Amino acid sequence: MSDDNAGKRLRSGGTYGKLDRDGFIHRSWMKSQGLPDDAFDGRPVIGICNTWSEITPCNAHLREIAEHVKRGVWEAGGLPLEFPAMSLGETQMRPTAMLFRNLLAMEVEESIRGNPIDGVVLLGGCDKTTPGQLMGAASVDLPTIVVSSGPMLNGKFRGKDIGSGTDVWKFSEAVRAGEMSLADFMSAESGMSRSPGTCMTMGTASTMAAIIEAMGLSLPYNASIPAVDARRRAMSHETGRTIVKMVKEDRRLSQVATRASFENALRVHAAIGGSTNAVVHLLALAGRLGVKLELEDFDRLSRDVPLLVDLQPSGRFLMEDLHYAGGLPAVMKQLEGLLDPEAPTVAGHRIGAQYEAAEVFNAEVIRTMADPVKPDSGIWVLRGNLAPGGAVMKPSAASPELLSHRGKAVVFETIEDFRARIDDPDLDVDETSILVLKGCGPKGYPGMPEVGNMPLPRKLLEKGVKDMLRISDARMSGTAYGAVILHVSPEAEAGGPLAVVRHGDEIVFDGPSRSLSLSISAEELEGRLAAWRANPPAPKYTRGYAKLYVDHVLQADQGADLDFLVGSSGSVVTRESH
Repeated sequence: MSDDNAGKRLRSGGTYGKLDRDGFIHRSWMKSQGLPDDAFDGRPVIGICNTWSEITPCNAHLREIAEHVKRGVWEAGGLPLEFPAMSLGETQMRPTAMLFRNLLAMEVEESIRGNPIDGVVLLGGCDKTTPGQLMGAASVDLPTIVVSSGPMLNGKFRGKDIGSGTDVWKFSEAVRAGEMSLADFMSAESGMSRSPGTCMTMGTASTMAAIIEAMGLSLPYNASIPAVDARRRAMSHETGRTIVKMVKEDRRLSQVATRASFENALRVHAAIGGSTNAVVHLLALAGRLGVKLELEDFDRLSRDVPLLVDLQPSGRFLMEDLHYAGGLPAVMKQLEGLLDPEAPTVAGHRIGAQYEAAEVFNAEVIRTMADPVKPDSGIWVLRGNLAPGGAVMKPSAASPELLSHRGKAVVFETIEDFRARIDDPDLDVDETSILVLKGCGPKGYPGMPEVGNMPLPRKLLEKGVKDMLRISDARMSGTAYGAVILHVSPEAEAGGPLAVVRHGDEIVFDGPSRSLSLSISAEELEGRLAAWRANPPAPKYTRGYAKLYVDHVLQADQGADLDFLVGSSGSVVTRESH
């Protein structure tokens, strides 16, 4: 290897370009994998950060996707090196995958920083893998591009399409109401998940993939190409070429994920009926990048955006249908007047170039601004004495008659309390009641699980009640629906007002005014809070990651990142390992 090709400009050159003992060590051990001498001639080294796992069905095909990325990297003159990252299976991990999003972000950050790579391709898709990977990559700030897992094929049951999660909740409630047999419920199980890939509803995985595309952090159609479609492999190949070009042009993550990119993403999020979980993920990502993003931005930037995509859980169709209808470029074309077309992309062109020529091929799936699915979409940010730090609601998934409501609280102190009593025939509840669940925030569960879409009381389901107002400090699945108020901040475990709500208290929710209040005097509320502070709950964890998390996690309105991870440490490592 000549001195001229030692990769002086590239970060990897500081490792593989050395003609001393350290360089010998770095190159020699890598050559044990069959790499030739000229693999270390100064070409860009591309890390492929892969969350493949057989326990994460959404990501179970990512080894094959990685091979297609590698083809593109080799073709463009780079050296692809795949490395693993913790895989967070939303449907498998307990107590909740969200508990470990920040741990994944730590692992990705240190893996990228500690290894001699010049750019990184993030392979992930299941709900928490994409935000965790991006948060970690943002704190290093190398050239970065995302390839999402892609949605699985549409579910099928008795000749009809069924959607991941959304129909699970519907079928489950139907069984509890006596409207569906257990045998039918079980037979739907095999038809719902028919291929690798993420939920094919507009759940959190599809939402995050769409947001990534809208921010210019992936190639076009990343959000919608089905996981098993050959076009996802072709896109992955092109991604390999693109990341090498990004490294050569030194186009870093922070140069693409700008404030304009975030604003575009928030408007797209509203138009697609995106998951409420995107709120905590985007706030956390912005915190890593130093982009000023606040909870109110989600409400402010979505107020003039109706629901344009008729997808479950807010509508009828599924992700396959969205792709065949024109994908995210066609959605962005409908929003053209509300988006900043000059926002940058990983490919080096303006984001407008990705949607200005797009067409809609199914006007039932992708609607126009003049004929939307629903007029209300996006995220409502609520405040009041019950949520001084804010709470969120997805109006497009709620029953319209419950978007303003007054009722008596039926309080559950923990998730165990809820599960033990919700189907008690003697539970003091009616259809006007408001279900209140505590202890499910970032610190309280811990990890802020997806339990906010509480099942309704059996005795009300049997009467035909389909929706009720529900309030908690938890999250809910992006596939879920209903009049559900989430992310109440501060959470109960942190001594927020939610902690002192009592059974029978009147709660007033006014969606159009964005208010959520407990109907007691300020003096009464302060007295209850003072009593709580005098006897707070004892710590539940004394060791391990759970203790670290509970001790340092921020509240939902700040993205639920760990306080010491906000910001970045860059990519420079000055000391050698031997």
